[in-house]
Amino acid sequence: MDELREIEAIKRLKYKYLRCLDLHRWDEMRECFADDAKSAYGGGKYSFDGREEILKFLMRHMDRPTFLTSHTGHQPEIDITSPTTAVGVWALHDVCIDLDAGTTLRGSAFYRDEYVKVDGQWKIKFTGYHRVYEETENRADTPSLKLTENGFLHEKK
Repeated sequence: MDELREIEAIKRLKYKYLRCLDLHRWDEMRECFADDAKSAYGGGKYSFDGREEILKFLMRHMDRPTFLTSHTGHQPEIDITSPTTAVGVWALHDVCIDLDAGTTLRGSAFYRDEYVKVDGQWKIKFTGYHRVYEETENRADTPSLKLTENGFLHEKK
């Protein structure tokens, strides 16, 4: 039963990470990472050492009301490897709309994560993904395609 509670806590951590990513809640996302976290997004193309470096990268690319995303994590395979460590694999489906560039990106990947328990809380120690596929579309190629809602234009962060 204890292991199931730990796995559920790790699931909630990943869900929080994805939610904060899409809502640009960088201060809240900071809580998800260990201080010495590492990342290897895009198969290692975007690798960073340390929580602050990871956050700087994400904010530099995403922190604008014209960059809208939806990241969903599915099918978690989580293994507790010790009382304070765990690993996980997650299926990812993402959609990224860049209104400035006029593009939409859709993709699928598998995250491979490592977790560490710090002061009783699970944190992401390592996160990275390898793409299964990625496709982009020029939004101008579909004249009927219109964005009908943008929560960033109405909501204060």
